[in-house]
Amino acid sequence: MKTKDRLTVLIADDHPLVREALHQALDGEEDMEVVAEAGDGEEAVRLAAELRPDVAVMDIVMPRLNGIEATRKIKEIAPDIAVLILTAYDDDQYVMGLLDAGAAGYLLKSARGRDLAGAIRAIKSGESVLHPAIIAKLLKRAATAPTGQHRASGLLSEREVDVLRLVALGMGNREIAEQLFLSQRTIKAHLTNIFNKLNVASRSEAIVKGLQCGLVTLESTEQAERP
Repeated sequence: MKTKDRLTVLIADDHPLVREALHQALDGEEDMEVVAEAGDGEEAVRLAAELRPDVAVMDIVMPRLNGIEATRKIKEIAPDIAVLILTAYDDDQYVMGLLDAGAAGYLLKSARGRDLAGAIRAIKSGESVLHPAIIAKLLKRAATAPTGQHRASGLLSEREVDVLRLVALGMGNREIAEQLFLSQRTIKAHLTNIFNKLNVASRSEAIVKGLQCGLVTLESTEQAERP
């Protein structure tokens, strides 16, 4: 049974030793509980649907279903599950494909156990687990892409759009609060509303969805950056 206020985690990797090492690293965290392990992408999707963990930590290269497709299927089944990719690959093609599939962020396998735990906490608290350079590439790609057909005018309030555009600049909650002269608690509340309205589970997904819907553009973020 899930302990109250504990983050539940699913680990998916085709190497048993890697799964064991990740499990041991997270076992020492009082606020986390590893609820299952998967050895391939299909098993990861099945366990995610059955157990509904808070976060799925997943490799990209897995048998039967790769990490990108597994992420896409998990997000279709349960949008509230945040997917954190832990991989040896940092190629832009992989990263962009994962973000399009709905991943909340990614870490390299060279990261330490405490970095993984910190990333899991960050995702669930609405912070970014995405390098600003990746966000910049997303914005540039959106600027050259055709105008989306799914513009979401009126979906978010004006203040929520302001928050989302500052999120796309890579700002943390404290910076956004200072920029908008609001409390950090208010910013967290706005982020919760944004996640719910866009049907996403993380900051990174909100940025991607905002780009797809036309709520965030390169021009809008440049305007938000000006004093």
